[in-house]
Amino acid sequence: MRAETQNTVEEIKKSLNLLRQRMDWDTAQHRLEEFNARVEDPNLWDDTEKAQKLMRERQSLVDAMETYASIERDLNDNVELIELGEMEDDAEVVKDAEAALEALARKAAEKELEALLNGEADANDAFLEIHAGAGGTESCDWASMLARMYVRWAEKKGYKVELQSETPGDEAGIKSATYKISGHNAYGWLKSESGVHRLVRISPYDSAAKRHTSFSSVWVYPVVDDNIEIEVNPADIRIDTYRSSGAGGQHVNTTDSAVRITHNPTGIVVTSSEKSQHQNRDIAMKALKSRLYQLELDRRNQAINEAHEAKGEAGWGNQIRSYVLQPYQMVKDLRTNFETSDTKGVLDGDLDGLMAATLAQDVSGKSRAEAQGEA
Repeated sequence: MRAETQNTVEEIKKSLNLLRQRMDWDTAQHRLEEFNARVEDPNLWDDTEKAQKLMRERQSLVDAMETYASIERDLNDNVELIELGEMEDDAEVVKDAEAALEALARKAAEKELEALLNGEADANDAFLEIHAGAGGTESCDWASMLARMYVRWAEKKGYKVELQSETPGDEAGIKSATYKISGHNAYGWLKSESGVHRLVRISPYDSAAKRHTSFSSVWVYPVVDDNIEIEVNPADIRIDTYRSSGAGGQHVNTTDSAVRITHNPTGIVVTSSEKSQHQNRDIAMKALKSRLYQLELDRRNQAINEAHEAKGEAGWGNQIRSYVLQPYQMVKDLRTNFETSDTKGVLDGDLDGLMAATLAQDVSGKSRAEAQGEA
């Protein structure tokens, strides 16, 4: 077996080892049997929320076990194929098996990262806010580009995307937008995107074709599960109704049904502009509770971005990532130094590499801190 292929095999084995540790493989079958026994209890669905939580936990364990077994089986099968091909001097079989191992290594690395999404709210759905920074039309256009990028990323993940509210720009783009991204580990993946994003390009709105720098901010917080109690003192909030701006259409209406809730102690402002004022109150209140929950997570876990406590201005000094389209092509994350020249791919939603680098850094930093604590 070639040294390069042997290294690929070793990387897959490392990922398998981490997956095994995360799910506690030695007790996994026993825990699954316990789940199955509880599922058979005829009184289980007397408490719907408890039953749904149990079913989610069981399915999560089943998925983890099947993923581990599948990767291990494919690894063994392809190693055997390579050995057989080398014995029979069949270069085509060896080549196909090596290609399969390369693909398997990418899958194993992705599953390894997903296994590290074990924060308190990582598995939750997420709210994603985008706000244009100073700069008028340029920043509003950049904000709309970011919105498109995240929607495409979510769709590639198979997540459900719902536009909660949107304020269009005066001439183009958007001043702000809030999305709900629903799917397993949506928050765990997206939490690394909180911060200021910087764009450098030749402006399509500048007749002199000069380079412009634009800023927009992205803030992510988890959707609070119904069984998580977040108390909001009615005296701490102000609820306003207003006529939402825009030309109408599927997502933006022009009635006085839009709702804005301001949480006075924290300064958090949430909005919703669906057609029903009652629905908007529910959506906005849920978003507020999620934001307050995020603040608590920030206090307890320094690895999660603390931007919600001190967002700062969307500009120099607060940025996490640069997207340079001219005079060269590059996207660079300033926290991890991960960079790629595939700017088109990134803006079309290919964000996993950038997200994974930040996630791995967070986990590495957490592991070092834990090791120092044990020492």
